[in-house]
Amino acid sequence: MSHSLPDLSRALIEAATRAGADSADVLARQGTSVSIDVRGGTLEQAERSEGFEIGLRVLIGKRQACVSGSDARREGLAMMAERAVAMAREAPEDPWIGLAERDQLSARRDAEGLEMVDPAGEPSPEALKEAAIRTEAAALSQAGISQVSTASAAYGESEVFMAATNGFEGGYRRSSHSLACVAIAGTGAAMERDHDSDFRIFASDMRSPEEIGERAALRALERQGASAPKTGSYPVLFDERISGSLIGHLLSAANGMAVARGSSFLRNSLGQQVLPAGLSLTEDPLRPRATSSRPFDAEGLQTGPRDIIRDGVLTGWTVDLATARKLGVDPTANAARGLTSPPSPSNWNIELTPGTATRDELIAQMGTGLLVTSMIGSTINPDTGDYSRGASGFWIENGQIARAVNECTIAGNLREMLSRILPANDARPWASMRVPSLLVEGMTLAGS
Repeated sequence: MSHSLPDLSRALIEAATRAGADSADVLARQGTSVSIDVRGGTLEQAERSEGFEIGLRVLIGKRQACVSGSDARREGLAMMAERAVAMAREAPEDPWIGLAERDQLSARRDAEGLEMVDPAGEPSPEALKEAAIRTEAAALSQAGISQVSTASAAYGESEVFMAATNGFEGGYRRSSHSLACVAIAGTGAAMERDHDSDFRIFASDMRSPEEIGERAALRALERQGASAPKTGSYPVLFDERISGSLIGHLLSAANGMAVARGSSFLRNSLGQQVLPAGLSLTEDPLRPRATSSRPFDAEGLQTGPRDIIRDGVLTGWTVDLATARKLGVDPTANAARGLTSPPSPSNWNIELTPGTATRDELIAQMGTGLLVTSMIGSTINPDTGDYSRGASGFWIENGQIARAVNECTIAGNLREMLSRILPANDARPWASMRVPSLLVEGMTLAGS
C-alpha cells in the first residue's frame, strides 16, 4: 500500500508541535524490493518486500530525541510524537544541535535532472530469474569452475520525503538494478572463489549477465595455486575494485565528527599537503545517474560539488550543522541520517584525479611487488594512521604477473602512504566512488 509521504510528514510535524516540541524534523520513506537467487539453473529463492517507515526528531531547547515507526494512522503518529517529546525532556543537553535557519535551506526540493529513477520501471520476476540463470551459466561454462555459490538479480525502488518546522519540505525517488555472481574454482582445500557484480540506476546501463558470470569465473580461476609471498618491503598496487578503501580511510579522517573527537590522523592537517601535488579529491552529489546523488542533505541544505582536497592540499572538513558549529566552520551540506538517529556527516559521489598510465603500465613499472585484489580484516589506528590488513592477489616479477598469492599482510602508515600514491586511469566512470588503481611504494609485506 502506497502512502502520501508529504501528508504523513506534515501530520507528524503537527503532532510533535502539539506534544510540546520546540522544533522537529521528519524523514519518511517507502519502497519495494525484489530479489531472485538461482542455483543449478533453477529458482532457489525469491523475495519481495514492500515497506513504509517514518522517523521523527524533536528538539526541546538543546535536548533532542529520535523515534521511528511504521504506523501511518493519525493516532499512531500522535503516540510517536508524545514518546519522542518525553524522551527529549530526559536527554542530555547538546549545545551544538539545532535545525537549519531558513536562509540556509535548499531552494531545490526534488531530484529533477539527476536521473535517479529508471523510467522502465520494475522488471518482472521472470526477467530477473533469466538474468540470474544466464549469469550462472556463463560462469559454469568456464573450464575449471566447480560451482557457483551465488547468482542473483535484484531491483529496488524507494521514495523519501523530508519536512521540518523551519519550513523545509522536499523529496525524491530512487531506483536500482543489481546482478551478482560468486564462482568457485577447484575442489577441497584447493578451492578458490571470486566474484563480479554490477549496480546501476538504469537497467540499460547494466553489463550483460554473460560478462559478469564470465569475469567472476576467470577471477576465481586466476586465484588457483595461491601461496604466501616472501616477507619484505615492496611496492603494492591496490586494484581498482579495492582501491576505494584507501580513499575511504582518508574521507573518514576528514570527517568533522572524527576531527571534533580528536580521533583523526588529519586533525592538524587543514591546509597541508596530504596527497601528491596534482591530485584532487572532489565530491559531486549532483552527478546524473550516480547512486549517491541527492539534491539536498538530511538537514535540508542544498548539495553541490566541492573539493575536499585540491592539488594535494586538504581544504576543509566534511560536516553537518552541529559539527560545523562545534568546529566553527561553514556547513558543507553533508548531513545523513537514519530514522532513529540524528544527522551526522557523510560523503556523496567521490572522484580522485586519475593518472595517465594504465594498470598494466603501473605493473610494469613496479618490477617486483604485490597486486592486491582483495583484503580481509583490518587493524587501523584512526589517531596515528597506522595501517595493517590481510591481503591476497598476485605477485609481480620483472613487471609481469607471476602467480597468485594469499595469506599475507600489508602494513604502513596511511598519512605516508597517501602522500605518495600514484593513480592509474582505470576508474569506473559510473561508480559512485571513482577511484582508479593506486600504486604505493615501499610498503611492508608479511608473508612466508
